[in-house]
Amino acid sequence: MIKLVDMKVEMHEECGVFGVFNHFNASLLTYRGLNALQHRGQEGCGIVSSDGKTLKAFKGEGLVKNVFKKKDIDVLDGLHAIGHVRYSTFGGGGIHNVQPFLFHSQNGQLGLCHNGNLVNATKIRGYLEQQGSIFQTTADSEIIAHLIKRHRGEMMNRIKESLLYVEGSFAFMFLLEDELYVALDKQGLRPLSIATLGDGYVVSSETCAFDAVGATFLRDVLPGEVIHISKDGLNSSFYSEDRKHQMCMMEYVYFARPDSQIEGINVYQARKNSGKVLAKEAPVEADIVIGVPDSGMSAAVGYAEASKIPLELGLIKNKASDRTFIEPTQALRENAVSLKLSAVRSVIKDKRVVLVDDSIVRGTTIKQLIQLLKHAGAKEVHVRITSPEIKYPCFYGVDFSTYDELISAKYKPSEMKDVIGAHSIAFISIQGLIDAVGRKEGAYCTACYNKKYPTYLYETIIDANKQVK
Repeated sequence: MIKLVDMKVEMHEECGVFGVFNHFNASLLTYRGLNALQHRGQEGCGIVSSDGKTLKAFKGEGLVKNVFKKKDIDVLDGLHAIGHVRYSTFGGGGIHNVQPFLFHSQNGQLGLCHNGNLVNATKIRGYLEQQGSIFQTTADSEIIAHLIKRHRGEMMNRIKESLLYVEGSFAFMFLLEDELYVALDKQGLRPLSIATLGDGYVVSSETCAFDAVGATFLRDVLPGEVIHISKDGLNSSFYSEDRKHQMCMMEYVYFARPDSQIEGINVYQARKNSGKVLAKEAPVEADIVIGVPDSGMSAAVGYAEASKIPLELGLIKNKASDRTFIEPTQALRENAVSLKLSAVRSVIKDKRVVLVDDSIVRGTTIKQLIQLLKHAGAKEVHVRITSPEIKYPCFYGVDFSTYDELISAKYKPSEMKDVIGAHSIAFISIQGLIDAVGRKEGAYCTACYNKKYPTYLYETIIDANKQVK
């Protein structure tokens, strides 16, 4: 969810969800699955488990490996579990906003976790509070639990009717005592897949987590679909007839792990293809191609292959470091950049370098990398980016913080190269990226590139002096 502060936009988190149904090691498998999804959020994590009668929860702030100890996993007994990794901006941090949430009522218990962002959350929350609802958190995810509580009948119908009230992006998991429901927004903006494991099922934001637990991919959850998982198997329904395939393009560009499959497309291959397309769209005379670890490496391979310029390992990553893009403050991002990478002087000295990266959001990392390469003796540094220019905020759960921090909202590429200190800079075209990813349907959410938002934005609308209307 987004709130307006001095007419600036604060973005919600990009998160990961993971669930297990009908496995004797459900909580342990969920722990392993969350570790595989750690790149999607590092500020907090949690697990809710069920033994068929009682739901139990454990969560904390920090990395999965630091929050959970063996004794915590042992307490979370049962055959079913759901888990969540979180990166927060909207609603702030704090343990009260760490998911999954666990609700108790006279009709039973409900565990809930969510990846995405509800663009009409403030409007719905205000309505529910007027009707007497009392919220325990500031996260938009809690809204759906209050909506479900207000509906009657079978749980499938209650969930479907509740989802009709909300707009935006979401991959929801709902755990009851002996049932699991999963739901995806009608635009299909967030990834969500199902796998089998023995006689049970596994659900995850990314397929890479299936490998971590030995599960076998079954299929993707479809836009607008609600799936009921029980001892009788899978039962599918749709909460809306107005459905589209508009997967967030940044999943392919940056967020997902390269070994994940998103709607049948391998992320590594999509990134490699984008490098090939970019080499054709923006060629340059150079001596070596260098990729920015880790997410720029796949594209660098493609750029080198298509351009016939040798690929070299010119930047070395400190494996103890984390991604700078999802550091919550600018000061932390800048400090992290200085610690995470070092240049190989013998490779770079006196060379004309093509530096390939996946995206430029704030410009923090790329500027420091160019300085690093020049300090190591690079003769020229030509920046090539396998994402189009990010000019507009994302309202669906990706942390593009404010217009002031979106460097492409302020500068044209011809101006940006001087700001960051590059000899040249070029971005892949939107159509080039679509062709590189290659899904047959061809529909993606590209709003951060071209302002074509797939939903109405409700209270996230900015005044006429800003770029989003």
